[in-house]
Amino acid sequence: MKNRINDFIDELSRKAGISELIINRTDNVYVEKDGEMIRIDTKFTDEEIEAFCQAVALFNRKDFDARHPILDGNLADGSRVNLIHRDYTNSTHAITIRRYSRVIKNFDGAPDIFGLSSAWVTFLKLLVKARLNVVVAGGTGVGKTTFLNLLLQEISPRERIITIEDTRELQFNLPNVVRLEARPLLGDQRGLSIQDLLKNTLRMRPDRIIVGEVRGGEVFDLLQAMNTGHEGSMTSVHANSPSESLLRLENLYMLSGHDLPLKALRYQISTALDFIVQIRRDKAGQRVVHQITEVSGVEGDRILLQDIGLHKDGELSFTGLVPACFPKLQRAGLPKDFFKGT
Repeated sequence: MKNRINDFIDELSRKAGISELIINRTDNVYVEKDGEMIRIDTKFTDEEIEAFCQAVALFNRKDFDARHPILDGNLADGSRVNLIHRDYTNSTHAITIRRYSRVIKNFDGAPDIFGLSSAWVTFLKLLVKARLNVVVAGGTGVGKTTFLNLLLQEISPRERIITIEDTRELQFNLPNVVRLEARPLLGDQRGLSIQDLLKNTLRMRPDRIIVGEVRGGEVFDLLQAMNTGHEGSMTSVHANSPSESLLRLENLYMLSGHDLPLKALRYQISTALDFIVQIRRDKAGQRVVHQITEVSGVEGDRILLQDIGLHKDGELSFTGLVPACFPKLQRAGLPKDFFKGT
């Protein structure tokens, strides 16, 4: 049922630049507009907030109450919503809504997005065409999902894609796609985790596997898939640097319960991953590609990384290090002298 919160969201959807809506308390409401948090002079009642949260739970086929105090889901327009029960806030339910553009963007239709020049856009497109495995890394709210969506637009429509998410956020236009969504145990219905879905995906004849974000034991199955013929797979990870991304993957792998010596684990990671694209906010608060880093091999028990692009002086610049996979990129169409003019 519609209430004032829905009306407020509809009103915001008609305004450009708003990416987040946050309701901390009934009289404490913020929006993020163009990277800046702005407090809004509005107030909701406890009843309106409760009704909105229950409507969200119903739409997502999930429970939200004292026994199920956290809900991650979507609104009807595809926006991501997170709810935390009032028992854990000492006031009212806390609501966080991440808005996504209803217009599916691609690199060509969004010039200068993430501070990228046309040359770097070409390079990123060819990473996808060359079927290299890519991890998009970054902190909260820097645009990992948005960037992953841009990469997905470059996949050939001839390929079969399986996506796996716990909350549906990926948006792209391809014909041969199955979109899987993890579900928790609900009543007498059995739940399926991302790891459960990923294991089944290997039986679904995917050309590429896309995991919205790795957060747990599914990293084991994803690395196995990347190493056994599912080239061009992608995911995102919450990390503040490429080296931290690798440490995060290692920790998730070990927490999955698989007993593998660290040297062997690092070898497996180094052979599975090709590139890490690090997203950050610059000093002005704009989302930019801060690093494009190649996973270039392993030496002993150390994974070798080399930065191909690094954001400095307001732009992404070529570091002078040509990727070890340059021949593969050339076969995908990268000019032989590409890096001389970058």
